[in-house]
Amino acid sequence: MLAIRMQRTGRKGHAQFRMIVQDSRRSPSSGNIVELLGSFDPHTKVATLNKDRITFFLNNGAQPSDRVLRILGHQKVAVPSWVEKAADKKSKTKNPEKLRKNQPKVEAKPEEAPATEAEVVETPVDEVEAKPEETPVDEVEVEPIATEAKEELVAESTEPEPTGEVEAPKE
Repeated sequence: MLAIRMQRTGRKGHAQFRMIVQDSRRSPSSGNIVELLGSFDPHTKVATLNKDRITFFLNNGAQPSDRVLRILGHQKVAVPSWVEKAADKKSKTKNPEKLRKNQPKVEAKPEEAPATEAEVVETPVDEVEAKPEETPVDEVEVEPIATEAKEELVAESTEPEPTGEVEAPKE
């Protein structure tokens, strides 16, 4: 049985492909091909195909690979009805409850934005509350300190400052 496949060519990092007809029991890298049908550059999406030869091999039983079928579909090449088209693969989501679209909707509280010029309302000077006048420091009444507290303050301030000499303990 014959197969229409893609054979990778080109340098590393810049692949190009040949569309070949080959015995289905061989791999594309074996080099044993029946016929070269065209080429495909995946970087520029340009396909150069011999459509007459492709339809000939398809009509005579060559089974195209999935990738070749996609390229033939883009190039508007008629494919026989017996050709098996690969089903679209649907992957299963592992944890659908964790998806953002499946999360319960939480209404965000509107934050108070700073007022813009349009929102600022000017109030007349008459309506603004006047701040109570502060009394100057000179006029503040100070309570006299009790005589005992005065004596303690004087005693603390008259103690001699330490000179660095160690005094012998008193017995």
